[in-house]
Amino acid sequence: MLESPHDMRNRSSMIDDPLSDVLKLAEVHSVVAGGFYASGPWAVRFPAPDKVKFFAAAKGSCWLRFDGDEPPLRFQEGDVILLASARSFTLSSDPQVQAVASRGLFAGRTEAFVAIGNSSATAYEVMQVGGHFSPHPAYSPLLMDVLPPFIHVQGASPEARALQWILQQLVQEREGLPGAALATSQLGLLLFVQALRAHLASGAMLKASWLRAVTDPRLAPVMRLMHADPARAWRLDELAQRAAMSRTAFATHFKATAGDAPLAYLARWRMRLAEHALRHGDTPVSALAQTLGYASESAFSHAFKRIVGRSPRHYAAGFRGDLVNESDTEVSA
Repeated sequence: MLESPHDMRNRSSMIDDPLSDVLKLAEVHSVVAGGFYASGPWAVRFPAPDKVKFFAAAKGSCWLRFDGDEPPLRFQEGDVILLASARSFTLSSDPQVQAVASRGLFAGRTEAFVAIGNSSATAYEVMQVGGHFSPHPAYSPLLMDVLPPFIHVQGASPEARALQWILQQLVQEREGLPGAALATSQLGLLLFVQALRAHLASGAMLKASWLRAVTDPRLAPVMRLMHADPARAWRLDELAQRAAMSRTAFATHFKATAGDAPLAYLARWRMRLAEHALRHGDTPVSALAQTLGYASESAFSHAFKRIVGRSPRHYAAGFRGDLVNESDTEVSA
């Protein structure tokens, strides 16, 4: 059974929140892989990640160096880093120490944390916690294309206070408490959201995208409105009024901030909701069209094919393994 846009929103919150909408739609999940204890001279080289990698200094400090000519970066206790670009890097006690490959270090381990250098589980100078976040492949660009390639939240910053509590909880979960797997997964996702919040609060500039729009003081209320009721036939002048801007100024500012015109963004968001529904159920296309505010199945199908590149039935059939002839289903757009 298809959830209406209202139901999708209200399952977890009474507050319209586009960031939560996107994270739920993209089915982002976290994996807290564990980490390591270290003392004495040590260095570990990590391969370029194919997901959003995170690592945090739960205790002690070390050096971070990306492959290339960039100078090393001091990674202090309490710092958290999100890496959304495919860059290999090395963590070390000293940039001059010869690094060992992380794959060999963590291969065959039986515990979440491994000891390197002169350390042990009870005696160590540095503790690093790491893992990754990944969206459903169908929605990977929705998230990966808008995240900054590198986010460094410093532990001494006011925005990092919530992160310190999360790190403490993740460290406690290493003891294998009942429900630890679920707890660490949820804590990892919370760490992602808090690190992203801290980055946004720092005033860092983002590329034109939905993420930048939801943090823009004038556009944030408009984004909440469109996500709260995507089926509504929103008019440009109506949205501009909610942003307290003229129609022309609003349209220009929205396009520059979000990378799409307001009504084009709304249409794309509707299609993302439609894709999700088609992947997860047997909702009739006619019912989906009505739920998303289209006057007819034909109008919805034309819009879906124009934006997604395939007809709704052909898109859904791809997940069921059916063979569908485009000419037998919808009229070509």
